[in-house]
Amino acid sequence: MLLAVDVGNTMTHVGMFRDGELVEHWRFATSRSATADQLAARISSLIGLRDLRLSDVDAAIFSSVVPALAVEYEQLSDRYLGGTGALVGPSLKTGVPIRIDNPRELGADRLANAVAAYERCGGACIAVDFGTAINYDVVSSAGEYLGGVISPGIEISLEALTERDARLPRVHLVPPRHAIGRGTQEAIQSGVVYGYAGQVDGILTRVREELGEEATSIATGGFASLIVPHCEQVDEIDDLLTLDGLRIIWERNRD
Repeated sequence: MLLAVDVGNTMTHVGMFRDGELVEHWRFATSRSATADQLAARISSLIGLRDLRLSDVDAAIFSSVVPALAVEYEQLSDRYLGGTGALVGPSLKTGVPIRIDNPRELGADRLANAVAAYERCGGACIAVDFGTAINYDVVSSAGEYLGGVISPGIEISLEALTERDARLPRVHLVPPRHAIGRGTQEAIQSGVVYGYAGQVDGILTRVREELGEEATSIATGGFASLIVPHCEQVDEIDDLLTLDGLRIIWERNRD
């Protein structure tokens, strides 16, 4: 079985694959201070829910935007997985040439999204990941990673809003009932949901114009299901896009 782990700034997404098919997946909050032993215990408890053990893992692949945790996952691989784990980075084959000024700047999660999106579409595509930041990653019809767009994520914006204005409450985000909020909470919900939907549509429109060709857009990440129903420029939602990208990268490096 293949263990795939995507370590984000806020959340970590874990998936178990058998023969290329996802068996189960889980999310837990990312702790930047976690040790390899603690991570192994956490993952063991999760996969144990499906009567699986770390000893059932034949191989593993990790992507991490937190450098300290990348080191811990490498140690986890050495201690618990017989060194079978691979960390997404410049040494791995992805099948997607990176055409940006400094390829080492590209986050592993963004690369995995680009790989999965192109594999799925077979042509020009844009992966939109609603995470700590909102990442837009662009792949040409020739399968080349061209670059992207990064904007502040929803939680970052909400925290800044409530921290800078003591009168504004923290709100639970749900689809707004009206564009015109009947109270402060509804007004914030409307501003966030419709505001980000407008941002996504606007950025995708500009990217497609600059790209000069039709491009399929695929959204993923925690807030995609909240924002995308109010967008006009997003074609699909795939909550498992990053994990699938990790699986594809691993398969391209098996030999």
